[in-house]
Amino acid sequence: MDTPAPRPRTGQRPEPICLATPRDPANSRPARAPGTTRRRVLLATLGCLSGGSIWLGGCASAAAPAASATTDTATTPEALPIPIRLHRLGPADVLLLGEQHDAPEHQQLHLASVNALVELNELAALVLEMADAGTSTAGLATSAPAETVQKALAWREGAWPWGPYAPAIMAAIAAGVPVLGGNLPRARNAQTMKEPAWDSRVPPDAWQRHQDAVRDGHCNLLPASQIAPMTRIQIARDVSLSQTAAAHVARGKTVVVLCGSQHAHRQLGIPLHMPPGLRVKAVRMAAGGARPDDGTAFDAVWHTTPVPPVDHCARLKERLGK
Repeated sequence: MDTPAPRPRTGQRPEPICLATPRDPANSRPARAPGTTRRRVLLATLGCLSGGSIWLGGCASAAAPAASATTDTATTPEALPIPIRLHRLGPADVLLLGEQHDAPEHQQLHLASVNALVELNELAALVLEMADAGTSTAGLATSAPAETVQKALAWREGAWPWGPYAPAIMAAIAAGVPVLGGNLPRARNAQTMKEPAWDSRVPPDAWQRHQDAVRDGHCNLLPASQIAPMTRIQIARDVSLSQTAAAHVARGKTVVVLCGSQHAHRQLGIPLHMPPGLRVKAVRMAAGGARPDDGTAFDAVWHTTPVPPVDHCARLKERLGK
């Protein structure tokens, strides 16, 4: 699971993008990427249905230059349809959708994003923090029932409730798109905690911030000796998710990763471990206010209805008799 962002806590435990236009060396003009015509028709239609004013050039220019994602979220946080939000993010080989796990609207955004990419035939794969690396639905029929999908992903209902994530997962299955577990397998946790090599997998400032997040996320109740081992697990999870996503990159398509927002953080999470040259876009879905590092840590912030805060520390202390 994701390590929570520093206080205040809001219940957190703890769009294709591929508009790539590779150059044709024969004439030095951009070659049209797969699905471009369908994309332009779809985006033009959506822009007009949405009033046109969301476009810099109105409905007359579906291929207008992408506006800043920060501007989108700052001025019209709920007004933009998901296909247009995705378009404005720009080309991406990998799209990280960083959620707050207990915010239902975030799982709805998962589904909307998957549907938008499926409609354009640009979803390469769906990678999940909610399932362990090594699990996959590859080879399953598009009509496979939920029970078969859960079995293929070795889904643990006790850790992740199936209901909120099922719509996006099953939409990918129905489209013939593989769904893959990306998280560090639980069986590797104990060994990972003992491996100091993880300590240098991120820059020193990121290592310190990870440790602070682990300490804070566990309500300052962890023994000091457990901070580094638990931090190693968090970093190993980011590496596992990045490796799974990178292994399924496909030209002209986008791999979508569903994960907690801390995993999507540019200075701390998955992007640090992606191979050079891959275009990675990170979105934080926020069921609360802005964070000081939103502008540098994410390419966009999609705001949703705030979730009532839950005092997890009070619950934990009660459980531990503190």
